[in-house]
Amino acid sequence: MEQIMGVINLGNEKDLLEDLTKHRCQASVPFGGRYRLVDFILSNFVKSGVHNVGVFARKKYRALLDHLGSGKEWDLDRQKDGLFILPPHDSTESYKGDIQHFYEHLPYFERSKEEYILVTQGSIVWNINFRHVLEEHKNQGADITLIYKDYSQEEKAVYHTLDVDDNERVQAVHLEKTINQGDNVFLNTYLMKKSLFIDLMKETYEQGKYDFVTDVIRANLNRYHVQGFHFKGYMPFIHSIESFYNHSMNLLDPNVLQQLFYDHGFIYTKVKHGPPAKYLQGSHVVNSLIANGCTIEGKVENSILFRGVKVHKGAVIRNSIIMQKGEIGEEAFLENVILDKDVKVSKDRILKGEEIPTVFAKSSHL
Repeated sequence: MEQIMGVINLGNEKDLLEDLTKHRCQASVPFGGRYRLVDFILSNFVKSGVHNVGVFARKKYRALLDHLGSGKEWDLDRQKDGLFILPPHDSTESYKGDIQHFYEHLPYFERSKEEYILVTQGSIVWNINFRHVLEEHKNQGADITLIYKDYSQEEKAVYHTLDVDDNERVQAVHLEKTINQGDNVFLNTYLMKKSLFIDLMKETYEQGKYDFVTDVIRANLNRYHVQGFHFKGYMPFIHSIESFYNHSMNLLDPNVLQQLFYDHGFIYTKVKHGPPAKYLQGSHVVNSLIANGCTIEGKVENSILFRGVKVHKGAVIRNSIIMQKGEIGEEAFLENVILDKDVKVSKDRILKGEEIPTVFAKSSHL
């Protein structure tokens, strides 16, 4: 679909995952044993035929750059178009809003040949084909299409929401609303013609306004035909450690795993050529996701282990997430915890979280 360019807008990202976003942006948070959250949108773009992708990074993006590289794993290492990383021109200048960031890179938009632009976040866990969004956009004669999802979780959270009529036309945008089940959550994802995007960006910037959702979309509902697109597929809302943990654990359900990663196209990630997992004498693994490169000598139950994790003899891991290159010492006991990358747990150590799991920061020695 060469008529769409994709923009991953990280400028308005919030640090919602506590220690997991202390040294990285939310888009680069590990998920599901092998992936980062940004892998979902990159994979969605590529399977939708979007091959010109700009990543508007603002802060804590070193891990993101390392993960993305040249874009090879997503078929974005191209002579024409491909993956573009676009940080702010001046990192010392105060950030006013995403329009400021877009305006600083105006030549990128003007040089791109695509007719349409789709702007989204980098941390939505979903599997969508944007061809369907473009088709509906054209069929409805819309100027702007906003993608939303009905909220079905019990946990309270704060999101932008939409009011839509029976024809899916957007009647109102509510900002930073505490939502209830059934509310239409705006996914900060919108599609329009690139020429309209540029015109509105310039117009709003020159007025001294800098937030695209507030100062462009919400302010122009009566001026333009703004259409809603209801995404009805599986999509977990991740906005806290509790929701991150719960939706990670849901991946232990084969039906959820199949629906998210396979049924609607594959999700791709950075390739690391490690060996298969090794299950040594005395190991016992039940209902768990074990990534390649792991060495298991102890017991693992209802848990997710990322690449290169070592579980030594007699160690027990239950209901936990152990990220890349973690090492669990002999006879250690872990339950309801999340260990970030490179965490070392010493021999005989006991780590037990409460109902909301305890997070241990990257490279901790416990």
